Amino acid sequence: MKQYGTACKGEAKCRVAQGIRIPLSEDRRIFTPIDRASYKWERMYAKRTAVERLSSRLDVSFGFELHTICGMAKMKMRCGLALCVMLAMALGRNRFKKQLKLLNQCAVADLK
Repeated sequence: MKQYGTACKGEAKCRVAQGIRIPLSEDRRIFTPIDRASYKWERMYAKRTAVERLSSRLDVSFGFELHTICGMAKMKMRCGLALCVMLAMALGRNRFKKQLKLLNQCAVADLK
């Protein structure tokens, strides 16, 4: 931890060289509450990127970035409709993939 300006007196004897505790207030971007090499970090980061993809779709694909909607009620209604459309598209894609899988299995069975 020399690069962060922290030193330990018993560093030479220590079994765990990276076992130094540094307060989060030092630099929260570097010293996160969850270890970046853990599975929990991967799960949380995957959720974060999924939310960012959803926000991007709302902004770009559904036109919420440059909207001309006045009023919170209208905006909530339009966002709700956009989310319903996204769910319907995902459901349709899922059903279509199942149909393709079934057709491919039938085609393989015909070849035998």
